[in-house]
Amino acid sequence: MGTSSALRAVLFDIDGTLIDSNYLHVDAWTRAFADVGVAVDAWKVHRSIGLDSAKLLDALLGDRAEALGDEAKERHTAHYEELHPRLRRFEGARELIERLSESGVRVVLATSAPPEEFEVLRACLDVDDLLHAATTADDVETAKPDPDIIGVALERAGVPAFEAVMIGDTRWDAEAAGRAGVGSLGVLSGGIGSAELLEAGAAEVFDDVAAILKAVADGGPERLLSAG
Repeated sequence: MGTSSALRAVLFDIDGTLIDSNYLHVDAWTRAFADVGVAVDAWKVHRSIGLDSAKLLDALLGDRAEALGDEAKERHTAHYEELHPRLRRFEGARELIERLSESGVRVVLATSAPPEEFEVLRACLDVDDLLHAATTADDVETAKPDPDIIGVALERAGVPAFEAVMIGDTRWDAEAAGRAGVGSLGVLSGGIGSAELLEAGAAEVFDDVAAILKAVADGGPERLLSAG
């Protein structure tokens, strides 16, 4: 993964990677679509979690996206807010970020969540004291799988692509990282299988961030650059 032996930054997706939220989004989107009169199977919603919202609406509403998309987004926001009490940080998430930070690795939250949603996730993570930087939807026009958010995260980390690693739970994370020239690792905690994550470009797939924490504890942060 790259041409340098030094790992200087780790870019983290949040939803489904650091916080157990993907299935809450599935519930919120499924109800939102029902509110606008469209029945969308939950498995199809799950397959689109992590996509840029406009791409998600196009994928799930098709030619009805232009007419119903804005209302569906508003209804998703309302339903998701009701589910905020069920958000929880995955085991090992804070400990992994703490170990990386203490090792001198710059940790950046590379998410395109809306700012108000990001603040809820940020409070749930409780890692502000360990972060180098973060991104939100306000930083880019188009989210993953476009590479823009990765580019912003790299810029804020102040490191070249080959000295960074992206960690995420969806194919969109891996594809975005690849387009930005950043190596990536996948986790299964978002509900996407190993084969798909590897096909999308992840060098290695772990069960969750707790498994990555163990790998770093055993082999040091450089273990993440040598993955795959």
